[in-house]
Amino acid sequence: MTLYFITGNKGKFEDSKKIFPEIKQLDVDLPEIQDIDSKEIIKEKVKEAFEHVEGEFIVEDTSLSFDCLNGLPGPLIKWFMKTIDNEGLYNIVEKLGKNNAEAKITLGYARSKDGIHYFEGSIKGKIVSPRGEHGFGWDPIFEPEGFTKTLAEMTREEKNSMSMRKIAMEKLKKFLDEN
Repeated sequence: MTLYFITGNKGKFEDSKKIFPEIKQLDVDLPEIQDIDSKEIIKEKVKEAFEHVEGEFIVEDTSLSFDCLNGLPGPLIKWFMKTIDNEGLYNIVEKLGKNNAEAKITLGYARSKDGIHYFEGSIKGKIVSPRGEHGFGWDPIFEPEGFTKTLAEMTREEKNSMSMRKIAMEKLKKFLDEN
């Protein structure tokens, strides 16, 4: 069976090929339910994926959680970005005076609609005033712990050396190698 990573983002796909050279990209716009539980979002994406093609699937959900908002925006980050963007997110954190955050990717892997396995990768950091030109989304405001650069200021190699996607993909690879 063919292993598909469902994403329209070429950068995410290329990063994933480093861990899974045989993976194929499937650029299908899957409906995304709104929930604060990434696993529920993944479950619905997987169900929809099986309506398009047969194979094994990897789907992902990305979240950015702020300590000062008790974990929000979390998986709802896409909608926060669409409405208030990086500057608005930074302003919220700045006004509340707590800038600790966690970036997380949840991967769902499935060979069937009923057999979904979940793998998470996360990195802690802080929300800072937007800096940098690389990456996408909220990369300009997230500075990982132990670094003085935002994700948007890092080279692709720097970012990939510690990325949450890499962490989750390596967990998935270990699972597949053992099963």
